[in-house]
Amino acid sequence: MIRKVGPTEILARHKASCHCGAVELELTLPDGIVNPRRCDCSICRRKGAIVASVPLAGLRIIRGEEQLKLYQFNTGAAKHYFCQVCGIYTHHQRRSHPDQFGYNVGCLEGVNPFDLGDIPTEDGVNHPADRARTPLS
Repeated sequence: MIRKVGPTEILARHKASCHCGAVELELTLPDGIVNPRRCDCSICRRKGAIVASVPLAGLRIIRGEEQLKLYQFNTGAAKHYFCQVCGIYTHHQRRSHPDQFGYNVGCLEGVNPFDLGDIPTEDGVNHPADRARTPLS
């Protein structure tokens, strides 16, 4: 649990936004940032974000829902959202835990994710859901 990043206290209800401010979220973080991580799957390698998770009820879109675009790929299970104005990834509904949203820690108001130091990387290339699928011949 991370309750402070650099000079910023992580609030129990913390705001997050995209770069241009068109999309604003409110995250319920009673324990601060829990289990921040990176992932090496194809989309996460490209977006480079540090992600943490909240239950679905722990993320509320305050403003700009109409500015969010949905991107899905591979199995189509994960739902990745980004601002169509500035292109910033804000959050996604997780494939491995569909009852959770992953959120971009760098979108948290006042948080510089570089202040977190070393962050573990999960093996998204070898996702358990992919191993269960049979390759096509």
